[in-house]
Amino acid sequence: MAKIAISAARAQLGDLVRHAAHGRETIALTDHGHVAALLVSPQVIEDLEDALALADHQRRKAEGTLEPGIPMDEVRRRLGFEKK
Repeated sequence: MAKIAISAARAQLGDLVRHAAHGRETIALTDHGHVAALLVSPQVIEDLEDALALADHQRRKAEGTLEPGIPMDEVRRRLGFEKK
């Protein structure tokens, strides 16, 4: 993870944001040597949310507490891909 002081980041904020967004690299903004904030790509956050949802699904399945899902035909109907 790259680190940059907030004072130095001010002048290059646009470049840092683009680098974080497109390079999927987390950039730490530091204040007096301590990490104060992170610039993180939205895709990284979405990937983490997906991983958490999958882990939760697997946990509930292993515990036997997973509720039955919706049949694919019903999903298609609800999304308007098939007629009622």
